[in-house]
Amino acid sequence: MAALLVAAAAQSALAAPGNPLQTVAAGSELVAEIERIDQLLAAAEEKVQRATIEAEAAAEASRAAQAELLSAQAAAAAAAAELAAAQAAVEQGQDDVAAVGRELYMGADPLGDAAVLLEAAGPEEVLQRAATMDLLGEDRAERLEVFEDVQQRQEKADRAAKVAVAQQEKAAVAAAETEAAAQAQLEESQRAYDTAAAEKAALEEQLRAAETQLLASRGVADPVIAWEEEQRKELVRAEAGAAALVAGRVTSCYGNRWGTNHNGVDIAAPIGTPIYAPEDGVVLHAGTANGFGYAVYIEHPDGTITVYGHINQYFVSSGQVVSAGQQIAEVGNRGQSTGPHLHIETHTGGLYANRVNPTPWLAARGVDLACG
Repeated sequence: MAALLVAAAAQSALAAPGNPLQTVAAGSELVAEIERIDQLLAAAEEKVQRATIEAEAAAEASRAAQAELLSAQAAAAAAAAELAAAQAAVEQGQDDVAAVGRELYMGADPLGDAAVLLEAAGPEEVLQRAATMDLLGEDRAERLEVFEDVQQRQEKADRAAKVAVAQQEKAAVAAAETEAAAQAQLEESQRAYDTAAAEKAALEEQLRAAETQLLASRGVADPVIAWEEEQRKELVRAEAGAAALVAGRVTSCYGNRWGTNHNGVDIAAPIGTPIYAPEDGVVLHAGTANGFGYAVYIEHPDGTITVYGHINQYFVSSGQVVSAGQQIAEVGNRGQSTGPHLHIETHTGGLYANRVNPTPWLAARGVDLACG
């Protein structure tokens, strides 16, 4: 915007009264000052973006660790259920083996085979001795084999349960560590964000003063009103592309930033700014989401899932059908967030299966985020 004001002021210099040399000299100094402030502003804006993205990266690591923990918990529960079923089968098998032993005892030679069977330590040894003495019939042999199978099943289930429990404990430790790291990163990022945001605000005030002074030096009738009008036009231009989604300014695009992959696009806007669905779809989830605080997930007709994170409030519910242009939420600053903004992602092949650049998909639906 500074370049536009400088160009406009330069055009008005032709009509500026007074000493032309003094006017040009003053204008040159102001232009140089504006350019200097612009460079500082760009650096401050980069610090703001970096703080936000690093906080989101830490939140993503925590989300992934929580997903691993849930998976490990489900595996442990399944292994425990299988072990319980195997133990029940063994108990049933033991009863069956005992019944076979009784049958053999009742039918044995009381002076020979019966004595051998009575010396057995338990039902399994009864069957082993009975098999050695060829006392087992086909049916009884099959029942013994079934019992041996369920014993093996129990042993296998016991080993699997121990492994699953160990994996669950490992995942729980990892989840706790990554959550603690995410919180620490959020605090650090918040401090960096606040410092950079304050620096940026001070520079913006300096820039405003320099630009209005330049306009005044060029003979603009009411430099303050002219500057405010240019600000309004610039804001309208900045928000025009994303207006169908949210009235805000794109601050970070999709891609690798500062050594981490930014999986979506960030759009800065005041808390409470409406967020609209870019296309018809079905709400998969609306509510609490790790890292985002609150989030809305919508699946669209082509299978793409859009994710709206850090929202302040949501106005839809799981299973609800929404239409393009319908308000689904409002911008917030919840979760691992350093300032009010909407973080939007597009997933293909299922939720979190493949996160792709949202820009092309949104552009095809009339939302131009101006991200390369």
